[in-house]
This record gives sequence, C-alpha cells and structure tokens, in this order.
Amino acid sequence: MSTVGVFGLGLIGGSFVKAYHAAGWTVLAHNRSRSVLDFAKLSGDVDGELTKENIGECDLVLITIYPEAAVSTLREFAPYIGEKPLVMDCCGTKRVVCEAAFPIAEEYGFTFVGGHPMAGTQYSGYKYAKATLYHNQPMVIVPPRYDDIFLLGRVKSLLSPAGFGRYSVTTAEAHDAMIAFTSQLAHVVSNAYVKSPTAKQHHGFSAGSYKDLTRVAWLNAPMWAELFLENKDYLIGEVDCIIDSLTAYRDAMRDNDREKLTTLLEEGKRLKEEIDG
Repeated sequence: MSTVGVFGLGLIGGSFVKAYHAAGWTVLAHNRSRSVLDFAKLSGDVDGELTKENIGECDLVLITIYPEAAVSTLREFAPYIGEKPLVMDCCGTKRVVCEAAFPIAEEYGFTFVGGHPMAGTQYSGYKYAKATLYHNQPMVIVPPRYDDIFLLGRVKSLLSPAGFGRYSVTTAEAHDAMIAFTSQLAHVVSNAYVKSPTAKQHHGFSAGSYKDLTRVAWLNAPMWAELFLENKDYLIGEVDCIIDSLTAYRDAMRDNDREKLTTLLEEGKRLKEEIDG
C-alpha cells in the first residue's frame, strides 16, 4: 500500500488528503492546529500523524502551507526524509521555495519538485476540502532538471490519485511571471473592485458579471499578502499595466471621445478572441 504525507490541512492539503484516502492510500498528515488534525483523523481521511519518525516511509510528501513556512518545515524535516519519498510543495509562488528547497534536497539526498495545483475556490479551510477539487484541473511542475523524463513520469504517477487533467513543466521564474497575470492580478482587481461605495447597494442590480468579477475578492488575506510580496517584481508590472489601460478608458469617457472608447473596447474584444478563441 502506498503512503502519502501532507503538511497542512487547509483547502489544498485537505483536498489532497481526501483524494488519496479515496484512492486507498495510507494518509499521514501534519497540521499547525491540532484540532483540525484530530477532526481529519476522526473523519477517517487521515490514518495518522506525519512525524520525523515516519516521514521516510512515505512515497510522496506534499507541503501545502505558506511559502516561508514551507521552507522552514522542509529544513526541519530534511534530515529524516531519506531517499524514498518524492517531496513536493504546492505554494502559489515558486522562486522562494525552489531556490531554498533544491539545495536542501541535494544536501540530504532526497528528491524535491516544485508544484502548483491550478485549482481552488474562494473559500479556505479543511471544511471546504473535497476529493474532486483537482479533477481535470492543470498542475504546474517545476523540476530541478527540465529534461529528466523519468522524474516527470514518477511525478505524474504519484499524483494520479488527485486526477489532474494536464501537466505543465516550467521554471520557477517563468511560473512566477505568468502567475502574476493569471492569478494574482485577478485577486488584486477583484479585492479592489468591491471597495466602491456603490457595492453595498448592488443587490437587485447585479448578475453574472458582478459574481464573476468579485468571486476571488473573498480571500485568505495573510496568505495572499505573502504571495504578492514574494512576487511583487512581476505583480507590480501587471498592476501598472492595468492602471494604464483603465486610465485610457477613463480619459476617453472624460473627453466624450466615442471613437476612441469604441476602439479600446474593440481592441479588448479582439484580444480575448485571439487569446481564448
């Protein structure tokens, strides 16, 4: 029987726990809050606590906590991991973790791979975790060596219980540059959008557009603040870009320039068609 160890029982870690439990794996877990770990054990999703004594028995170890905590946890447990487990973090940025983790793994003789499951909800915590969260969703892999086909095959095999739909292999730098646009900017814009004084009166006047744009305004503020600051070099560039675009729309409306405004709107529509079909 295969064994997975999971650090962190929030939405991401909890969903891995439930998926691997459903697949028949032995599940060990470690969580800062003892009450959540006890609940997960009581529910049957977790078979036991992940410790320094048993981490080396795992086939796969998933670190699903904040980046700084992920690095410190890896340093603490590194001497006890051994050669058997594949260790993977699931943090939202990759440079901070991978730059620290690859040398630690080399020093202690285990295999570490960066990972980022591209799935989630606006909710956080174990109570919102579900075994199907990752079904058919993308998974981004940041390996220590880009051309290690054997390692990538091992990663896909060990992650198969989660049910990911496709895998992307990239570098930590490229990942963080892209995620600033595809995820982090969306959270910034959504969170800022609901600060309009009009928002409190929206009921009865809003439908799909409002719901789509505000879904991720409901976020885990400490976690996203850490991610934003770790990736601020790329994220600030994306924020500046959208500010410039919004300024152009505002100026066209201020100047009553219908032709300019129409052109801006047509450009956005055309780009959306080119990007997504």
